[in-house]
Amino acid sequence: MDFRLTEDQTALRAATRELLARLYPPERLREDAADCGPPRLDRELWRALGDAGLFSLRLPEAEGGVGLGMPEAVLVFEEAGRALLPGPLVATHLAAGTVPGAAAGQVVVTVVDGGTAEWLEEADCVVEGFGEPAVPGPYPARTEPVRSVDPLTPLHRVPHDGAGGRAASEAELLTCAQQIGSAARTLELAVQHARTREQFGRPIGSFQAVKHLCADMLVRLEMARTAVYAAAVTGLPEEHFAAMLLAREAAGRNARDCLQVFGGMGFTWEAEVHLHIKRGWVLGLRGRSDRSYEEAVAEQLTKGAEWSF
Repeated sequence: MDFRLTEDQTALRAATRELLARLYPPERLREDAADCGPPRLDRELWRALGDAGLFSLRLPEAEGGVGLGMPEAVLVFEEAGRALLPGPLVATHLAAGTVPGAAAGQVVVTVVDGGTAEWLEEADCVVEGFGEPAVPGPYPARTEPVRSVDPLTPLHRVPHDGAGGRAASEAELLTCAQQIGSAARTLELAVQHARTREQFGRPIGSFQAVKHLCADMLVRLEMARTAVYAAAVTGLPEEHFAAMLLAREAAGRNARDCLQVFGGMGFTWEAEVHLHIKRGWVLGLRGRSDRSYEEAVAEQLTKGAEWSF
């Protein structure tokens, strides 16, 4: 199976990276994270993302969309994860076509996922589970704000849980794409720092321990990226569950290893790495548990073993 990107896919990824670098550069990310006030969703940024087609990416052209598929959506959401774009991106993307205004970025849609909801106070519509009907306006049930470790992902505890189904699987895969984007960015930050930071008169990247950290990060990222791309292309359950595990691990462990390369500087607002760690923790809580995915992978592999006899 060939997972090399086509010319159009390569151009899409490059254009998305260029767009996000202009709309939401690292300087803006650090400023927003350092703001001590309640996080507010930038509606102008949201509409700009809508104009660029982030939410309407998979809608048919006849319905005003771009007419692309899940592989292309994964590439775009990987770049969103690399830039640590704030907001309920996956929920609004999945609601495009069913919630008026979501595709154009004029409406913000969030979802109740695992008993919590992101950006609830900023949302115009709430979906009680992926694939469920949207509820316009403020969420009607009793909610409780939860202190979030990620300063750019406000959370509420909601006394309802979402349903499963195809939309939930798509949400999981797009979350995986954000996780591998974050893993790629922390690898990039670690390598940049290792090349320029000096100790004992030498760049720290010349020390074997730092080389090993960066090499492990690259291997972890490429394994996860391949699994996520495979799941987006094939749609097979075994590919999907493996992608969930590998992408979650790549985001969490790459951020941790990047912090090791940075040392104490990694905890300051001048470094992005701690924001990637915190976003990784929040994204890791979406969907099912690691144990659930491990059981699902084992079940799929067992089925394959039975077929081979």
